[in-house]
Amino acid sequence: MIRWIFKYGAVIFIFNTVLFHIDSTKYLANIIFFGLMGLYAIILLMNINKMKIVIFHKAFLFLLIITCLNFLYFVIFHSFNDIDAINYLLARTVQFSIFSVSIFFSYEYYKERFLDHFIYFTAIILFLGFIVNPYIFSGRYSGLLWNPNMLSSIVTLAFSVLLLKNQQFTRIEYFLLFLFLLVAIATGSRGSLVAIVLAAFLKYGFSKRNFLHAFVIIISALIFMTLPFETSFKRFAAASILDDRVLQYKFAISSIAEKLFVGYGLDKYSYINMNLVPSYLVGPLKGAHNGYLAILTQYGIIFGSIVLFIIIKKSIVVILFFRKYSGVESVYLFIVIYALIAAIYESLITGINELHTSLFWFALSFLSLCKFKQEYGY
Repeated sequence: MIRWIFKYGAVIFIFNTVLFHIDSTKYLANIIFFGLMGLYAIILLMNINKMKIVIFHKAFLFLLIITCLNFLYFVIFHSFNDIDAINYLLARTVQFSIFSVSIFFSYEYYKERFLDHFIYFTAIILFLGFIVNPYIFSGRYSGLLWNPNMLSSIVTLAFSVLLLKNQQFTRIEYFLLFLFLLVAIATGSRGSLVAIVLAAFLKYGFSKRNFLHAFVIIISALIFMTLPFETSFKRFAAASILDDRVLQYKFAISSIAEKLFVGYGLDKYSYINMNLVPSYLVGPLKGAHNGYLAILTQYGIIFGSIVLFIIIKKSIVVILFFRKYSGVESVYLFIVIYALIAAIYESLITGINELHTSLFWFALSFLSLCKFKQEYGY
């Protein structure tokens, strides 16, 4: 049982983030989340000697440093009455432990099988969504999920994983690529277009084939924009991807300035101080919608700058090391790069139960161990 939890803990955690976005499974997702957290915490304490090997492993040192910074920040700026801050602290600590332990003890599974299982999981979510909501071009399509942006995130990631992982495709895989792409467009998410273009260039580079694909995408975009559907192409053409974020950035920066050095606390990620926002804008403004600003709001400029430095430095190291790789490594590299780009206009890399954020930390950890194995041979 313990070995099974060690192996699949990360899978359960990542897939469970999707269940949080389905109305009928929110309660179940909470049970799974807290159950997994509690079970893993107990297992970690019962196997402390084995855990030391993983926790202090060079590949996962960046996770340990961030965890220590979280505890130090809590001791300085929080009290034990701050239950939400304690929940965040423990959840982030156990999340990092789940990812590092799962990768360390089941490296081959996450290299050879996990990405396939992610594609299958996404396909199942889609087909169930078609049963519940078959009207794919009736407004922004969300399928089984309540948020079209979340559906866009999962299908865009699945499309990119399948595209980058395989050199050749079966008929079923071609069908899935088309299906994922179609649904990504139907969600009306402009960010999905960024991901698709990034995945295409990581796959083919600046080749004639890639320019041909770009030409086909442009023609398809022009066609879709003439149709009476709220697609990603039409929303991208209607306004810049950052136009509706300007006010959010403005008040996020104002919020940071209010508590420049101390921040608002561990539990206040993607936070805007609503006392600074005019009453007529309170509804539309729901968060910073920028992962980098969110971290500075959360920690303050001192701790936040250190956390951002660690994230960016580790990301640059793995990007430079794996930039010429293909296959599985390129898939995890895409997840990291896309998260760093998407964090400009979404609150990624900060929260706990968000799919792409969880995959970002997981992919960064996997590539870090992969790099270690290639450099040291074990």
